[in-house]
Amino acid sequence: MDSQTRHALKQDKFVQATQGSVSWIGEHRPVVIRWAIIVVVVLAVVIGGSVFYSQQADAAAAALGVALDTYSAPLAQPGVPAGNGLYNTAADRSKAANKQFVDAATKYSWVPGAAKAHYFAGLTYQELGQTASAETELKAAADSWDSNTSSLAKFALAGFYHQTGRDSQAVEIYTALGAKGTDAVPAYTAQLALADLYVASGKADQAKLIWAKIKDADKTGAAGAAAAQKLTGK
Repeated sequence: MDSQTRHALKQDKFVQATQGSVSWIGEHRPVVIRWAIIVVVVLAVVIGGSVFYSQQADAAAAALGVALDTYSAPLAQPGVPAGNGLYNTAADRSKAANKQFVDAATKYSWVPGAAKAHYFAGLTYQELGQTASAETELKAAADSWDSNTSSLAKFALAGFYHQTGRDSQAVEIYTALGAKGTDAVPAYTAQLALADLYVASGKADQAKLIWAKIKDADKTGAAGAAAAQKLTGK
């Protein structure tokens, strides 16, 4: 069979297949239209959802930024009235920032920035002496999928538990963080905090065991140097 004949046969098959498809579409026109509409709607929802999510994430980041600015605002000097971003006391500043953090966490609860807002809301509640609310917010941040935010919240929660007489819970958290650290809370940081807790609880021997392990494992690092200093008492 020569090339011209093969080409003609291919053309015939293409025409036949095309005619068959056109015929099927014609016979099932309502179904085709319905599915086409469904596809268009689904695409519109996906694209619209993606745009909305991006906008909400940006808005959450902006709200968190405003709250952080408040949290780090300077205090007014004695004799200078508060205002224009100045606060008379640290408690006034924490109260103002807390409201902004809580608002951000509530309004943008389903975007990643909410976990950070929960974390800072917990810290400011703790500074204001509202322990129940502080624990609730820190737990919410600790459940974050972001390992850094989660570890920061857990570290703060462990300190909170120690301060409120729940050392067993604090030990559990410090131990877990010490077994698997993050960029935000390195393992040695959690281990040193656990050793300090043991010292405060009158368990110096257990603290010394932790310091010795850190000293041996981190011979040239800052954590190793800190542990060595603790062991020598200097």
